[in-house]
Amino acid sequence: MRLFNRPSRALVALCLLLAVTARANAFDLLQLSLQLREPTVVRGAFTQEKYLRALPQPLVSAGTFVLAGDSGLLWFLQSPLQQDYRISAAGIARRTASGWKQTSQQGPAARQNELFLAVLQGDTEALQRDFDLQLSGTAQAWALTLTPRSRLLAQIFSSILIQGGATAERIELRETQGDSTRLLLTDIQIDDQLSPSEHHDLAD
Repeated sequence: MRLFNRPSRALVALCLLLAVTARANAFDLLQLSLQLREPTVVRGAFTQEKYLRALPQPLVSAGTFVLAGDSGLLWFLQSPLQQDYRISAAGIARRTASGWKQTSQQGPAARQNELFLAVLQGDTEALQRDFDLQLSGTAQAWALTLTPRSRLLAQIFSSILIQGGATAERIELRETQGDSTRLLLTDIQIDDQLSPSEHHDLAD
């Protein structure tokens, strides 16, 4: 009986090998970052729901978007009104009759746009400067939870949840005061180049 209950050296070695292999194959932040950075251009549609404590129903907006690697994001709002935005490292710009005009967004709104761009571009290094990141799932279906580390951000967000596969597909920003924003990205298409008009908008 003692021999039957005692694991063999071969069995112990096999268990250790499986444990190491499982760790090696685990989907981690570096793999997520590389996966999100891989597409040159990502296009799709979005639906955003803003839940405010003072309102019984969410504020809903919808439109389309174009994400171009490190160049930035084109955000084409179609309802409830039409307005084009460009989000890049330089900030947020709004299309006007005379061309793109930089906006002066500050506080939570500006911070949300910065975080949104970092998430879509797979910039986990930037996110780690301000948040504790917890990743679960696989490359095909992952979930990333961001918890603020700084006191300033903790005054704005309680947590941020991002879910997706080849690209980010769902983002939920939970604010400390009880409001929240849910963003769904659908009809996603991956391309290797921008259209001439998209290139002009991002280079302008």
